Amino acid sequence: MKKVVKFGGSSLASARQFKKVGDIIRADKARRYVIPSAPGKRSSKDEKVTDLLYACYDAASSGESYKKILNKIKERYSEIINGLDLNVNLDHEFERIEDNFKKGVGRDYAASRGEYLNGILMAAYLGYEFIDAAEVIFFDDNGAFEAELTNRELSERLEHVERAVIPGFYGSKHDGTIKTFSRGGSDVTGSIVARAIHADLYENWTDVSGFLVTDPRIVENPEVIETITYKELRELAYMGASVLHEDAIFPVRREGIPINIRNTNRPEDKGTLIVESTCRKPRYTITGIAGKKGFCSINIEKAMMNAEVGFGRKVLGVFEKYGISFEHMPSGIDTMTILVHQDEFVEYEQSVIAGIHRAVEPDRVDLESDLALIAVVGRGMKATRGTAGRIFSALAHARINVKMIDQGSSELNIIIGVRNADFEAAVRAIYDIFIETEI
Repeated sequence: MKKVVKFGGSSLASARQFKKVGDIIRADKARRYVIPSAPGKRSSKDEKVTDLLYACYDAASSGESYKKILNKIKERYSEIINGLDLNVNLDHEFERIEDNFKKGVGRDYAASRGEYLNGILMAAYLGYEFIDAAEVIFFDDNGAFEAELTNRELSERLEHVERAVIPGFYGSKHDGTIKTFSRGGSDVTGSIVARAIHADLYENWTDVSGFLVTDPRIVENPEVIETITYKELRELAYMGASVLHEDAIFPVRREGIPINIRNTNRPEDKGTLIVESTCRKPRYTITGIAGKKGFCSINIEKAMMNAEVGFGRKVLGVFEKYGISFEHMPSGIDTMTILVHQDEFVEYEQSVIAGIHRAVEPDRVDLESDLALIAVVGRGMKATRGTAGRIFSALAHARINVKMIDQGSSELNIIIGVRNADFEAAVRAIYDIFIETEI
């Protein structure tokens, strides 16, 4: 059995955390390929090494004083080396980094050094082979990730390597320039490696015991989701729920490799298993609740709208002209509502209204601002009658007015629109009706 294990910044923030990670890896011989992040915060007042690297680079490349910041970075790694009693000296690495910073080689290079140095330490600590991600993960000249080239090269490189550490977050362009994924991209690296070696499981270790049913800042101690499908995760992630970088899904999904979200500080917890499909009956009717504030709706009325061929295309063409993407578009016989991000829309609102009048000659156009959208997601909803009714009942009981409801054709999710001010209360009401009453 082969497992790829990725550890986040909080899991590798100190020598103490490194020891926890070492115990986890050594507890299972199948954990053969390790993807480390850069050291994260040791406490709420601490700084992430990646942020320090950005600050150091900006100062050094512009000729400002940077030694104090560089020393902070060196101290972080020294603490780990001394705490683990490693026979590793990073002086040469830091000399090269300092030289490249002064040359201004790029912020991506600067950001990547946190993972690179942590990878060296992790390989030394475990006795695994170190493989620089710049040698096996590739981007084209425009900075777009080259999935197939990477998969081919990485597969060949790891074919005869039993155990390896590959730093997360970065790769290189064809000219050798370092290129990073977006923030949190170590998740993506782990997924890429899992695909390349045809892993049986990709374990993503972080500081939470899996994917929670909803935001713990809104609901105290929400339940952990035991099993979730890629589709459900995609819906929840799109609406703001985040434990895993959303691009990390695609490489493993192509291979049917499950992802297990685990907690480094509670390794006994099973966490959340992310799969393509499953026969396992979900514990609750819904899988998760996620949402975002800051939307507005454009409500268009016109008699016999449904008889006008191309009406929707003409309306959306106005939004496209001003570079505004829409989130949802519920419609009736004589009405159409477009929901968009308010901050994207407000600058062009009068131009859009005028454009709609010219394009389709509506009877009326109304705007409503300060709306929130809540996604209720779950594969169990399809086989359960009355799901929408229970949502409405819960919201009515909480005295919350529903502004919009939209259900996808897959019956996997229901989107509810409420006022921004009602967002948290609405999430709590839906959680209570589906989770608390079903426990």
